[in-house]
Amino acid sequence: MASKSFRATMAGALCTTLLGAGLVTASPAEAKRAMPRTCYTGKIICVDKSKRVVRLVNKGKISVRLDARFGSSRTPTRNGMFRVYWKSRNHVSSLYGSAMPFSLFFSGGQAIHYSSDFARRGYSGASHGCVNTRDYSRMRKLFDRTPTGTRVYIYW
Repeated sequence: MASKSFRATMAGALCTTLLGAGLVTASPAEAKRAMPRTCYTGKIICVDKSKRVVRLVNKGKISVRLDARFGSSRTPTRNGMFRVYWKSRNHVSSLYGSAMPFSLFFSGGQAIHYSSDFARRGYSGASHGCVNTRDYSRMRKLFDRTPTGTRVYIYW
């Protein structure tokens, strides 16, 4: 039987994941905590700020997964439980004049949407509080599979 330290080392190696452009190693305890319990009931969009990911989850099964970018310290993305209250396929921001395709509005003017800036520049930028995604076709899939009223849970 392998020693505890060897098993822990192997578990840590297995938990290594590629995030963005850098390699990040998760501890075995972090790897076990895939999503909060809230994300396993019904249909919900779970937004994990620490892992920079958006997941559409239905009864614990992930059907869409996207990379995500969030607001800056001056315009942070709110944490908490929300609901999609309005959808806009070809939205343009009235404040900033920028295109926000496939917008799923969940809190005031904050929405989950595709961002050409995120697709182009990656994590070097930030939103004005929205949850930006950079994969156009997967964002369209998320938009099409998310009815108004779907829960959105944003957490660290």
